[in-house]
Amino acid sequence: MLQPGGRGMKGLVWSVTMAIALWFAQAGEVRSQSAGLCELDLILAIDVSGSVSRREYHLQIGGLADAFRTDDIIRLLTGLAPKGVYISVVQWSGEPHQELMIPRTRITGPESVRALAGRIEALPRAFRNFSTAIGEVIAFSLNRFEATSDVCKRRVIDISGDGRNNEGVSVERLRDLAASQGVTINGLAILGDDRQLSGYFRNRVVGGNGAFVISVDRFEDYPDAIRRKLLREIAPRITSAE
Repeated sequence: MLQPGGRGMKGLVWSVTMAIALWFAQAGEVRSQSAGLCELDLILAIDVSGSVSRREYHLQIGGLADAFRTDDIIRLLTGLAPKGVYISVVQWSGEPHQELMIPRTRITGPESVRALAGRIEALPRAFRNFSTAIGEVIAFSLNRFEATSDVCKRRVIDISGDGRNNEGVSVERLRDLAASQGVTINGLAILGDDRQLSGYFRNRVVGGNGAFVISVDRFEDYPDAIRRKLLREIAPRITSAE
């Protein structure tokens, strides 16, 4: 039995004091971690499979670069910059063919957005004449998220493509895995001769909170579509699938 003023009572008081101090320290650490969460981590995944011609590749690269030069995207990114916005660019094709072309880059203001546009425009093509492995680029992108020390409130994989998965791991399985980790996958489907590709992207590829698909008829329509898609992805609001 503890006696007032004895060692037992002093030990109890010390233990309770330390427990309270530890609780506050842990609570403060949690608040600090929450406050330190960045706003957006966006991976732009560009299709360079064998079905994409040299001209179509440049339409994608040029259209993406030009999107980051538009006033509305510069203004939106600059407004979010203090909260933390990171952008990466990946080129992808068949099962073993994914390449991180622009590593995770923090946006700090208008000049950093314009600099990113210049880097995108100068990108060489990583692969030619390979298959279409959408599940593999999802896995590759999830690994990029895992490799970062900070976790953003919104983690988004933006996949553009003109075909269906025909190689590698199951798209649906990787999509579901991404969603379970709080990652959103959005799609830009370039239809060409496959008029059902938009439905394929909607049913098999995109997933997670606010996931959506934008579809275009041809690569010539890509520049305007990717600008609209980026505006929707960057804006800090929840969107529903189309």
